[in-house]
Amino acid sequence: MFETSDNPTRPAGPSIGERVADARRRLRSAAEVATSPREADLLLAHVLGWTESQVRARDDRLLSAEVAARFEALLRRRLEGEPVAYLIGVREFYGRDFEVDDRVLIPRPETEHLIEVVTGLGLEAGRVLDVGTGSGCIAVTLACEMPGVRLTATDLSVGALQVARRNAERHGVGDRVEPLRGHLTTAVDLSAFQVVVSNPPYVAPEAAVDMSPDVLRYEPHLALFAEDHGRALIVELLDAAEALRSGASLWLELGYDQGDWILAAIAARPYLRDGRCLRDYAGHPRVAGIVPQTSAVPRRIEDSWIDSSCSAPAPAG
Repeated sequence: MFETSDNPTRPAGPSIGERVADARRRLRSAAEVATSPREADLLLAHVLGWTESQVRARDDRLLSAEVAARFEALLRRRLEGEPVAYLIGVREFYGRDFEVDDRVLIPRPETEHLIEVVTGLGLEAGRVLDVGTGSGCIAVTLACEMPGVRLTATDLSVGALQVARRNAERHGVGDRVEPLRGHLTTAVDLSAFQVVVSNPPYVAPEAAVDMSPDVLRYEPHLALFAEDHGRALIVELLDAAEALRSGASLWLELGYDQGDWILAAIAARPYLRDGRCLRDYAGHPRVAGIVPQTSAVPRRIEDSWIDSSCSAPAPAG
């Protein structure tokens, strides 16, 4: 697919290095899209079927006209705002590549905190429910990290469930991840699960004006926004938690400003025993842990709770 530049009879032309340098310059100059110069390497690596390291190591080679045209087409789409993850069809999450397209939300690093918490519970067998699975990155990662556990992954979007199923098969856990269509927990018996985990839509519709154009224009709004200042679906999950079995727990990803609100919402529900927040690496409340009245706080994470206020800055150091 490429032409090398070590043949002295080959006519002169831009090398891989020169084309990448030009693409980086154009990405840096993009006014309305938050881009990274590294994206040039990612796009060309995708077209060539190479790694980024190979692109950099072979920067003296010449591209064929076909490859150069494909690279230029992807670059223009990126400059128009289309996310790189959708252009190349994958996004890394918790050390694994996941297939993504515009039917699913692009996995975020913040969501890895949910994985760290749930894998830290010490569950060696049983059933875990991932509510609103999207790409399946949570369910599939938990299945990979917890080989004795079976996952059910629900989503309202048929397209998202198709992506989740392919990701489960991609990572060899298709026999332990069951995609299931339904709104939140309505398609399952919640009492059958030891752990319920969810990264629900929690962005307030009124916050759209401040969002990045590439997120707003390309990612599915069904996976981003919730009514009632972003709280509506979290409230539904808290209401559904009345059906949790003894010893079960519910873990939710939150918006950075929802910590104090969710603690108050948990306290207002007498069937829930406790609720605390864990901070992300930026110091924001990010994960809420909820246990029913009949359960104890899991010992493995008890010492990691922050105090009952989720609004104060995280302690320095």
